[in-house]
Amino acid sequence: MATQTQQQISVLSLSTLAFTVCFAVWVMFSIIGIPIKTNLGLNETEFGLLAATPILTGSLFRLPLGMLTDKVGGRIVFFVLMLSTVIPIWLINIATEFWQFLVLGLFIGIAGSSFSVGIAYVARWFPKKRQGFAMGIFGAGNAGAAVTKFVAPALVVAYGWQAVPQVYAAAMLAMAILFWIFTYTDTTHHVSSRITIREQLAALKDPNVWKLCQYYSIVFGGYVALSLWMTKYYITEYGFGMQTAALLAAIFVLPSGVIRAMGGWLSDKFGAHKMTWWVMWVSWICLFLLSYPQTDMVVQTTKGPMALHIGLNVWMFTALLFILGISWGMGKASVFKYISDEYPDNIGVISGIVGLMGGLGGFFLPILFGMIVDLTGINSGIFMLLYGVTWISLIWMYMTEVRKVPMIKTAAIDTLE
Repeated sequence: MATQTQQQISVLSLSTLAFTVCFAVWVMFSIIGIPIKTNLGLNETEFGLLAATPILTGSLFRLPLGMLTDKVGGRIVFFVLMLSTVIPIWLINIATEFWQFLVLGLFIGIAGSSFSVGIAYVARWFPKKRQGFAMGIFGAGNAGAAVTKFVAPALVVAYGWQAVPQVYAAAMLAMAILFWIFTYTDTTHHVSSRITIREQLAALKDPNVWKLCQYYSIVFGGYVALSLWMTKYYITEYGFGMQTAALLAAIFVLPSGVIRAMGGWLSDKFGAHKMTWWVMWVSWICLFLLSYPQTDMVVQTTKGPMALHIGLNVWMFTALLFILGISWGMGKASVFKYISDEYPDNIGVISGIVGLMGGLGGFFLPILFGMIVDLTGINSGIFMLLYGVTWISLIWMYMTEVRKVPMIKTAAIDTLE
């Protein structure tokens, strides 16, 4: 019989690995969507919809699956969730029409719901003082997006884009089996069966929950959106091929996923508010600089006209994107530290709500990116949008947490016993 510590390590390790595979599947259209876009003659908005469709179901299912995890436990929910995606992933390789990709995208998107399942499952295996770090390690499974940036382009070049869903389906099946074998169930982690769905959903009346949703819509929703968009951005803005573009995009994606564990540790040490406050300011600065489009102008001087070019070269752009990714990785952990601190008996539901709203940001933002580029032709317009979202978070945080202005009376939430 494994000791408590061994069970904790096993649950955390396998859950993190499973979430990594699920996240890699969740964003697969960021790579295979590029050749599909060419084959089907899609415009930018249609590409955005294709890439974002899995994000929709992955977001919408986070709340009900988080609630279910509170009731029956994370092990069985996580296992069934992974199995349910295997066949839809496989079928993508035989799809030929745009609507077929969208429908299958909705089914594979359920993989993204694994976050609210795993975060509630993992957190309850650890004492409160270590929950931030444990949730940060689990959340590092976001690096699955980087796995797709490394693996999928190589498969596309070597065997065609159809090889990606075939390999991913096999990987998901193998991961589900390993997860079931090496994880555990502790019924003391379940909430009382007397708690009704209505009581669980009482959290929706709490304005503080909606504030956390706003924070997460930028640090996670923005991360997902840029994970889906950056490969194509490097291709269209700087003229790179797919493999090089995906490698450069991974400089943003991979550190942002991995650093989440450190973000959890720092949040345990310094507090959720302090970490999130600095995350928002760093994001604000980076997004301001990234928003400036490539500009050519002629300045009339005393010696005649002088041509100037203003814009970020690829190395400056990538450096700012790297800093932004590190910042958001920290922020993803600090937002969930708020949840474990303020809602310790309702983690599954609150994380489901916050994860749902953050995921919806990851769904709507790529579509809005496509619309901005189609309407204006300015690639950096996507960062202007993210800059505006960050402003909202900063103002809200300043008014409620720094100035502590009672703008909205916080609703009382019944603690689940």
